[in-house]
Amino acid sequence: MPHATRAIESQTPTRASIVPVDGEWRLGDDVFPLVVQCDSTDAAPADAEAWVGEQKANLLGLASSHGAVLLRGFPVSDVGIFDSLVGALSLDPFHYRDSLSNAVRINRTERVFTANEAPPEVQIFFHHEMAQTPMFPRWLIFHCEVAATSGGATPICRSDLLYEALRKDCPSFVRDCETKGLEYSNVMPGANDLDSGMGRSWRSTLGVDSRAEAENRLRVLRYQWKWTKDGNLHVTTPALPAVMEVAPGRKSFFNQVIAAYRGWKDERNDPSTAIRHADGSTLDAASVGRAIEIADELAFDLCWQAGDWVIVDNRVSMHARRSFSGKRKIVASLAEMQTQGFSPTR
Repeated sequence: MPHATRAIESQTPTRASIVPVDGEWRLGDDVFPLVVQCDSTDAAPADAEAWVGEQKANLLGLASSHGAVLLRGFPVSDVGIFDSLVGALSLDPFHYRDSLSNAVRINRTERVFTANEAPPEVQIFFHHEMAQTPMFPRWLIFHCEVAATSGGATPICRSDLLYEALRKDCPSFVRDCETKGLEYSNVMPGANDLDSGMGRSWRSTLGVDSRAEAENRLRVLRYQWKWTKDGNLHVTTPALPAVMEVAPGRKSFFNQVIAAYRGWKDERNDPSTAIRHADGSTLDAASVGRAIEIADELAFDLCWQAGDWVIVDNRVSMHARRSFSGKRKIVASLAEMQTQGFSPTR
């Protein structure tokens, strides 16, 4: 039914570093993202589900090697069909209710939820999903129900390539990231705040109803915490890695450094206090600035069309969200919960 790596002429890269070569978008020597275009105009959802089931190992392998696979032209007209395609990949679901993510999201099915409820004018900066928590999903699967009138692209960035570039430009910073790790701090509101990209309440985030239950959960997670006068909860994570070895010889800049520095700001949160090395030292601001520049240079904007869906290896590729106008509906599903911990070198 479908075939791979067909160029999408209407999709223009945002940076000159990504150029079309022989009908494919390439980033250096790699196709990024890999595009799978359905070449059948009368394919039924059941056909697509069967094909995904047959190709699941291949699709996941391609998502890991390329960072992301964009599937376009498939008969995905509603969330139920998307849910079936996710199911055909035969991955263990990572339910959002079990995560420690900061964002407010609304479930559409048991394993499919809205990508983010932040207002359209809020830009969400590059991040690996839940890299700031001890639990993160290996796989992200996104689907576009409704494309924005303007804007609303989902930029993606290969963090393995970002790591290699940073290692050359900022070797001391990368060494600190690898040997010291990171700690993240944020303030959770007492009730969901839909005006913030990180407005999920502490009750929802921790899956609890009371302060006592919250504190018990935080002890298990090895978080530090304090309550504020207005009923909010300030938490700091245990030491977490800043770099992940995805495969022998392949490392990824797996963290929330860019998002924390650029976007963790609302009436409760201040980016200047959101992140530090696990030994208490501050991150080198110039190197963080260089990481932001390189990520922008490597970025490719996924300009959504209704029905698109994308498989992302969360260990390899970061993602973000452009601000937009109009009615934009992007849903997501997570799969294969992974855990991470770190013992800093002091």
